[in-house]
Amino acid sequence: PVSWNAMLPINIPSRLIEAHRGELDRALKRVLDSGWLLLGPETEAFETEFAAFCGVRNTVSCACGTDALELMLRALEIGPGDEVITAANAGFYSSTAILRCGAQPVYADVEANALCLSAESVADAITERTCAVIATHLYGQLADIAALEKVCAVRSVPLLEDCAQAHGASRDGRLAGSFGRMAAFSFYPTKNLGALGDAGAVVTSDDELAKRLRALRQYGWEQRYVSSQPGMNSRMDECQAAALRVLLPALPARNERRKAIREAVLEAGSGGSWRAPGSVGEDHVAHLCILQTEQREALGMALAEHEISTAIHYPMADWQQPALAGREDQPRLEVTEAACRTVLTVPCFPEMTDEETETLCRALRSVAGEFQKGVGV
Repeated sequence: PVSWNAMLPINIPSRLIEAHRGELDRALKRVLDSGWLLLGPETEAFETEFAAFCGVRNTVSCACGTDALELMLRALEIGPGDEVITAANAGFYSSTAILRCGAQPVYADVEANALCLSAESVADAITERTCAVIATHLYGQLADIAALEKVCAVRSVPLLEDCAQAHGASRDGRLAGSFGRMAAFSFYPTKNLGALGDAGAVVTSDDELAKRLRALRQYGWEQRYVSSQPGMNSRMDECQAAALRVLLPALPARNERRKAIREAVLEAGSGGSWRAPGSVGEDHVAHLCILQTEQREALGMALAEHEISTAIHYPMADWQQPALAGREDQPRLEVTEAACRTVLTVPCFPEMTDEETETLCRALRSVAGEFQKGVGV
C-alpha cells in the first residue's frame, strides 16, 4: 500500500479525549472507586443504553468487533462445512471471523455506487451450504439492506450486519443494527463511536440469541464454571463501557460534523477526475471519506505535496490475501477488484477544525486541474 507522512492525518483520536476529558476522568474514577472491572454496572448500563439507541432489545458487549462477528456466527452454530457469504473489499474482518469458526467465506460482488454488498450477487452465490450472509455497511454507508432482506428471506438464510463503520446511520427511521437477525459493532478508537481501546458488541432483538451470546462470550458459561457449549473469552471491561457511556450521547452531533466535512470535501473535489462512492443522506455517516480514481498513486502524491495524508481502505480483495493463498475457488468480482484498485481515503473526522477542512478542500481544488477530466473510474 502507498503511504504518506503528512501534516493533516486521517484521524487524531487524542482530540476526542481532550474534548471529553473531564467527563472521561469522572467515569474512569467511578470504575476505579467501585473496584468492579469486568461485567459490572457500567457494562450493564451501556448495554441497555446502546440497545435503546439502536432500537433493539439486547446488546451483548464483547472485547472487539472481530469477536462480535465471530460470536454472531457461533450463536447460529456455524462451523466446518458451512458457507457464509460476505463482501471482499472490507478489510478481511468478516473473513477472519468466518475462518475462526471453521466455516468458509464465499464472496459476492458489491454495488458500483455504494461499494456495499450487491443483493443480486448474493442471490447468485447462495447454495445449500449457505448458513448466513454478512452485510458490511462500509465507510459509514448502509448497504441496500431491504433488497438483501428479501433475498435472504426467500432462501431462509439469516442476514447479519457488520456495523463497525456505521454507528447511527439510518434509513426510513431504522438505524444500523436493527435490520438483520444480529449485528456486530466495533468500538475501536477511530470508529464513529470509539472507546479508549478495543471493544465491541452484538445487538439483537432475539432474546434467545442474546442469551446464547452472553454464554458464548464467557467460555460458554450459563452458570459460573459450567460450560454448556464451547465458548470464548471476550469481555468488554468496565473502563471501556464507562467511556462509551460518556461518548454515546455525543454520537449524533459528531456524525453530523463528519457528514458536513465529507460534503465540503466532495463539493471541493467535484472538478476532479475522481468520484465519491455512496450517498449524502441519513444512510451515510461518513466514517471515512473515500475518493475513487484510476490515478490513485498520483492523487495521493499530489495531496501529500499539500501536506494532506491519505490511506487506502482497502487495497486487496479478501481472496487475494496471502492467508488464503492456494484456495481453488478464486472468484472474479469486477466491482470489488476495481474498488480495491482505485479507492483513496482523505481526512474526515469530527475534530477537524474549519481551517483544516478548508486546507483539505483547497488542496483538492488545486490538484483537480492536474487530473484530466474523465480519466477516473
